[in-house]
Amino acid sequence: MGVAQVPDERVNKLAELFHPKKITFATIQYVDVGGIQKDRAKDSASLVPLREADALAHVVRVFENPAVPHPAGSIDAMRDIESIDLELILNDLEQAERRIERVQKDLKKKKETILELELALLLRCKEALESEKPLREIEFKPEEKKMLTGFTFLSRKPMLYVLNLGDEEAGEIGNVVAKYKLEKLASKPQTAVVPFCGKIEAELADLSDAEAGEMMRAYGLAESGRDRLIQASYRLLGLISFLTCGEPECRAWTIEKNSTAPQAAGAIHSDIEKKFIKADVVDWQELLAAGSWGAAKEKGQVRLEGREYIVKDGDVVLFRHSG
Repeated sequence: MGVAQVPDERVNKLAELFHPKKITFATIQYVDVGGIQKDRAKDSASLVPLREADALAHVVRVFENPAVPHPAGSIDAMRDIESIDLELILNDLEQAERRIERVQKDLKKKKETILELELALLLRCKEALESEKPLREIEFKPEEKKMLTGFTFLSRKPMLYVLNLGDEEAGEIGNVVAKYKLEKLASKPQTAVVPFCGKIEAELADLSDAEAGEMMRAYGLAESGRDRLIQASYRLLGLISFLTCGEPECRAWTIEKNSTAPQAAGAIHSDIEKKFIKADVVDWQELLAAGSWGAAKEKGQVRLEGREYIVKDGDVVLFRHSG
């Protein structure tokens, strides 16, 4: 299990302005479950961390190394991707079939609308899975999504394919998806593809910021693979960050896109959400340019927002609550 700081230059710049006692970045947690084996039934426990995750990241080898031969005997990104996807699909199919059988038995005893709706939904899922289509590519209505929350379908989770490159391809990161003919994969719903050079990233992790920057320039990298992976994870999960800043602390908070002001307040503390009154909101760039909260207020850049306000990425927020 690893917890990574979400890179956010906005926090650093606001900290330069406010000189807080503490700086806190948002974090994202990754859990390494190792390779998925084909014989799922013998090791179902290995799938538990996958069921608990918000999204899945499949690290796909595309580098050649004679000293470490590929278990399948050759490098083929699409073959490896399809192989793992099929394992997830088969696991979901087993779960769907078991539930369908149970619902059909219950409906024979007593007709219930809710069970009939569930059966229709599960049969639709089963049809997709039998055609080897992951559920993340199926569009569901809001009420169907709510019904599916009781299931832990793995192929419904957003998928991030991480292409692990060789050193010699580091400078070609922008062309890697096309090189391996994965454009169609990248355009699928709830799917993202991120090229990544594991060996270089391991070396960067042991260097100072200055040394890491010099090494990235030598390889023609504009930013680290770790940062690109984190940013892709945020986009895939539909997450944004709002900011709070002042003398005690400058901090980034993670929320889902389209969260209301009270919901954003809940990221800080549930009591602030319950006792929410209003929120003072200013764009981080406007606050930075103004030089202080007071100056931003004088310029009319600080807005007083209510319960219906949708918090935007980069908003700096001060919540008012009755507490």
